Amino acid sequence: MANKGSKFHEKLVENLSKVIVGKEEVLSLLITSMVAGGHVLLEDVPGTGKTKLAKALAKSFDLQFSRIQFTPDLLPTDVTGLNVYDPKTGEFVMKKGPVFTNILLADEINRATPRTQAGLLEVMEERQVTIDGQTFLPGDPFFVIATQNPVETAGTFPLPEAQLDRFMMKLSVGFPAHEEEINILLKYMDSDPLDTLTSVVTGEELEAVRKEAAAVHVSSAMLDYVVRMTSSTRKNNDVLMGVSPRGTLALMHAAKARACLLGRNFMIPDDVKAVAQAVLTHRIILGYGKSQDCDKFIQSVVKDTVVPTEDFEK
Repeated sequence: MANKGSKFHEKLVENLSKVIVGKEEVLSLLITSMVAGGHVLLEDVPGTGKTKLAKALAKSFDLQFSRIQFTPDLLPTDVTGLNVYDPKTGEFVMKKGPVFTNILLADEINRATPRTQAGLLEVMEERQVTIDGQTFLPGDPFFVIATQNPVETAGTFPLPEAQLDRFMMKLSVGFPAHEEEINILLKYMDSDPLDTLTSVVTGEELEAVRKEAAAVHVSSAMLDYVVRMTSSTRKNNDVLMGVSPRGTLALMHAAKARACLLGRNFMIPDDVKAVAQAVLTHRIILGYGKSQDCDKFIQSVVKDTVVPTEDFEK
C-alpha cells in the first residue's frame, strides 16, 4: 500500500504543532475526522486554543476558509445566504453565505438560536444548501469545525441531539501540562506563529488520502466488533438514547481513516478503540441521576466489548 496517508498525517501534525503545543493526539483525531469526511465539534473552556487550532488547520491547506462568529442575533440567511433584490436590473441576485467554502469555522456555535444552528443541518449532512427552493453545492471538500464552551451557559442554546449527531467527533483540547505551558510562553514570546504558518498540503492530496482510506479493508470480524460496540449502548438500562446507525458508520469510517493515516490498508481493533471516545460520547444520553458521565460510560463500553482475534488483513 502507498503511504500517502502516513506522509499526509506527518506533514499536517508537524505544521499544526508549530501553533498548538503538546496536543498531538487531538491533532491526529482532527485530521482523522477530516480524512473520514466528518465534521468536528471542539468543546472546551475559553482560552485553550480551539479557534487557533481551527485557523491553523485551515492555513495548513491551500483551500478556502470562512469563519462565522455565532451570536444570538445571527439569522439562518447569515449562514447560508439569500436572494437580494437588485433595483438596477429588477432581478434577485444570489448572495452566497459563508458556508460556501471548503473549511468552515463555526465559532461559539451554541451562542446562536436553534433556528440559526439548524441552518447548518442540511449542508453538514447532505453537502448541499437549499435557498428559496434552489439547491446549491458548497465547496468540495467541505469540513466544519465548530467550537463551544461548556461554561458561560448564560445566553447560550445547547445543540440538539440531531445537530450533535452530525459531528463525527467531539474533541477537547484540554489544559497543557507544566512543561507544555512553558513551551507555549516561549513559542509566543515575540510573535504569534499562526501569522507565519503556511500551507503544507493541497486539496488534491486530501482527496487522494480519502480514497486511500475508503479502500481500507474491513474484515467480517471487525464489522461485527464495531456493531457489537455501538449496539451495546442501546441495550443498557442506564441509557435513554444509544448510538444511532449513523454513529456506527462514523465509528467505522473514522477507524478506517486512522488505519490509513498510520500506513495500513486494513483495520484492526486498536483503530476502533482509538477513535471510539471521540466518536461515540456525544451520541448518547444517560438516564437522570446516573453517577457516571458519558465519557466514563463509553470507556466501559470499549473495555467490555470482546475484541476479535484473527488475521485482519484477509
